Amino acid sequence: MAADDGAAAVPTARTAAAPGPGGLAVRPGEEPWTPEEVAAARTELTSDVARLNAELAASEAALAGLMRDSGGGSSGDDADTGSKNITREHELALAANAREMLEQTERALQRLDAGTYGLCENCGKPIGKARMQAFPRATLCVECKQKQERRG
Repeated sequence: MAADDGAAAVPTARTAAAPGPGGLAVRPGEEPWTPEEVAAARTELTSDVARLNAELAASEAALAGLMRDSGGGSSGDDADTGSKNITREHELALAANAREMLEQTERALQRLDAGTYGLCENCGKPIGKARMQAFPRATLCVECKQKQERRG
């Protein structure tokens, strides 16, 4: 995301859930986020950004090589052309996946900075600390995610 997207790109929750002492909301019955857990989440997300940037750069370099190699000469070998096309499609899919994961991860870091990390972007209720620790890019609580998946 561009730097000028800033906080405007991070939706605010519809209802304010009382954050615990760690500053982040939790579900009833859950222990509050500790500063160490918040730091661990930030570290994991930050390392994911670095890893995904490297994956994206590698995929884009591979794609550039495939595009450069695809135009030279006509060997007339349909199998070779088909193989190159499959490889190119695979690299395009990898790059698109890395780009999407990178955007989700950067958005999670923005939500962490804004204090809305762990709040459902649909209903505003806490997502759940355990869910956020298992899937740090989660934006929906289990109930809203299930509704989304049923809708298609």
